[in-house]
Amino acid sequence: MAVDSKAFLSIGKSKAKVYVEGDSGKITFTDVAGVEEAKTELVEVVEFLKEPLRFTEIGARIPKGVLLVGPPGTGKTLLAKAVAGEAGVPFFSISGSEFVEMFVGVGSSRVRDLFDQAKKQAPCIIFIDELDAIGKSRASNGFYGGNDEREQTLNQLLTEMDGFAATGATVIVLAATNRPETLDPALLRPGRFDRQVLVDRPDLSGRLAILEIHSRKVKLGADIDLKAIATRTPGFAGADLANLVNEAALLAARNKRLQVAQEDFAEAIERVVAGLEKKSRVLNEKEKKIVAYHEVGHALVGSLMTGSGKVEKISIVPRGMAALGYTLQLPTEDRFLMSEDELQGQIATLLGGRSAEEIIFGSITTGASNDLQRATDLAERMVTTYGMSKVLGPLAYQQGQQNMYLGNEAPNPRRMVSPQTAEAIDQEVKGIVESAHNHALEILKLNRELLETISIKLLDKEVIEGSELHELLGQVKSVEAVAS
Repeated sequence: MAVDSKAFLSIGKSKAKVYVEGDSGKITFTDVAGVEEAKTELVEVVEFLKEPLRFTEIGARIPKGVLLVGPPGTGKTLLAKAVAGEAGVPFFSISGSEFVEMFVGVGSSRVRDLFDQAKKQAPCIIFIDELDAIGKSRASNGFYGGNDEREQTLNQLLTEMDGFAATGATVIVLAATNRPETLDPALLRPGRFDRQVLVDRPDLSGRLAILEIHSRKVKLGADIDLKAIATRTPGFAGADLANLVNEAALLAARNKRLQVAQEDFAEAIERVVAGLEKKSRVLNEKEKKIVAYHEVGHALVGSLMTGSGKVEKISIVPRGMAALGYTLQLPTEDRFLMSEDELQGQIATLLGGRSAEEIIFGSITTGASNDLQRATDLAERMVTTYGMSKVLGPLAYQQGQQNMYLGNEAPNPRRMVSPQTAEAIDQEVKGIVESAHNHALEILKLNRELLETISIKLLDKEVIEGSELHELLGQVKSVEAVAS
């Protein structure tokens, strides 16, 4: 087999992409929105690259490394490019996975070559995306000995971050990860990655600013209300909002409109949240009736629960991979804390569909399987994570930490507990779910006539939304109000 000697000799060379001033479209802080606190932190890095004497004369030392942490799609890479754009310095960009090859020693060679190139073009910025690919803790199961390729690569990175300051070259390392808990402590100590900057999902004003940036390239109709769209998209990251604008534009083009309308954004939100409509998935009349009552059950219970989102739409048009129908509930504001009553209300809402099936048909179907899973997981978190059990008290029974940036909602494995404690946890979880189930049944029995009315209308129209839906749900009677 012939071997390309040039390719073989270049295997240890860095694969970093280099961006210099004037190469391509310059990205600055004005192109980044929704992460104002992170931008404020990084302005200091820009000022140091522009005017290093202002800092060094007073004896200050700029951080060698800045670690951007946060959920996927929040703009960590974009922020790093904006820092380079603002400072007007070369920008070396590479992914952590590009250091590691099957040959031992290649990764460390590429790290050395990257820093050698950076020193020649200093002042400059090195950006390492997905740092956890090479920066995982050496105490974890990812390494199997001193000759492991990733461990050698990490050791070389640690050495370079210690060594380049001595040369006088101004090289700042920016890195991004959404798994900071897996990184080696040696990376995070002062003198290496001195500073961690959280790049979180944007709030309402941040989402509005992001939508304004991405909608500049799109022809918007006169009826577009970006603030209303921002209000209906809590939890969306910058990448999600960019995708939303693009989806709305595609829908408008598909419908042969010259401008994007508000209804295109409404449909795009549903596509992102619930998935594509599956009109080819035809239900028989019996299944359609069960789905209708199931979804109206969710809506009636959800409309009465404190802290829950406003019910915007009920549909029995299948969407996504498994949903035969859906109830769209959208929060009216960003929430960061949930009370015990609100969590119990969420569980009751999840069980509203199954409860409606029990009342109307006297039997249950497999359609509530996902609802039951989510309700059980939420009840278990209430007991084992949030300490919301009078029997077990304010104790945490879960082991380790969840990754807050990857959206893991399932409970972690429980700690080692006695059989009696495990049984008590199970009984408490069961009690919370059964209490919420009984509450949902009470609401639906009290509003059975309205349940029948809305379900019949839904079977006829397939979709109920807007003012018509709000008017119908305004007639729901609460158990507490009737009792008083």
